[in-house]
Amino acid sequence: MTSNTSVWVTVLAGGAGTRFWPLSTSLRPKQLLSLAGGRPLIADTLERVRGLVPRGNIRVLTGTHLAEPIRRATGLGDEAILVESRARGTAPALARAAWEIAQSDPDGVMISLHSDHLVSPAARFREILAAAADIARRKDLLITVAVPPDRPETGYGYIRPGEALSTPGGHAAYRVAAFVEKPGPEDAARYVADGYRWNSGIFVWRAAFFLAELGTHAPGIARALPALEHGDIATFFDLAEAISVDEALLERSTRVAAIDATFDWDDIGGWEAVARLNPPDADGNVRVGEAHVAGSKGNIAFAESGRVVLFGARDMLVVRTEDITLVMPRSELVRLKRHLTDLPERFTRTTDDGGAGPDSP
Repeated sequence: MTSNTSVWVTVLAGGAGTRFWPLSTSLRPKQLLSLAGGRPLIADTLERVRGLVPRGNIRVLTGTHLAEPIRRATGLGDEAILVESRARGTAPALARAAWEIAQSDPDGVMISLHSDHLVSPAARFREILAAAADIARRKDLLITVAVPPDRPETGYGYIRPGEALSTPGGHAAYRVAAFVEKPGPEDAARYVADGYRWNSGIFVWRAAFFLAELGTHAPGIARALPALEHGDIATFFDLAEAISVDEALLERSTRVAAIDATFDWDDIGGWEAVARLNPPDADGNVRVGEAHVAGSKGNIAFAESGRVVLFGARDMLVVRTEDITLVMPRSELVRLKRHLTDLPERFTRTTDDGGAGPDSP
């Protein structure tokens, strides 16, 4: 790219705070936690794009009750925080952001990031995003960053690569032949063997082209866009279909491509990520904070406050926060969000909607 002034970064930073419960809640979702270092995850996300775009070209998409905590965590001004009046999923959130970008920068390229990813090294991350932005501008394609998998993973969506694309710098890019949603263990192993990629959820496209494709393929979003022209954001979110951008557009459009990541990537989606980010002991136990484990195997013991002690435990998750202790088999973690629906509100501390982000549709 010859200039970075027409590139914008949007960060999805909503979510209901369920997948890291009880450490995260709707009042303190994981993007505000320091799970991978000394800073909140969202601060790491913004630091990662330093030098790729001007700070004034950053927008964070979030729910009403998270706007102020995110301002404090990032130091961004009011103009950078795009607040959703209600949570409707990633498609409406990104449509609103694209509309705002296209109004001020008709040829602007929009990069969509999640606020809870772990990426290194940052220089390679920026290099891939710059290459993707160049392809998006020249070819009018909706681009997703694809991650070559290092293990069968049932928690991620997959991409089947199609026709190869030529790129400046020789980066591996191709048309997307198909998206495959979260598979079972056998299918996940087969996808890895067959050269499928993980869908990172990192997207790059010209904002105006994205809106045009929504008009063609996503009537449930397009019907609400006129409300934005009248400055009525609340009506836009009331009218827009609650749906992910993958389902609304990427799985329908014929103009979708992918570029391979050359950086390490992890979606810090839930408690199992703690086991990937922290070295286990000889018995496979992962300990964070003041945790003691004896005669036990394959456990995650996490003490935000106080102390945790495990004797003779196997394959358990034990989390202690200041006011809640969670004990559950690791095999039940895939159902944690469902279990939380049975808890009284005083345990989950749920307030209003979390807005766009990892926990949204």
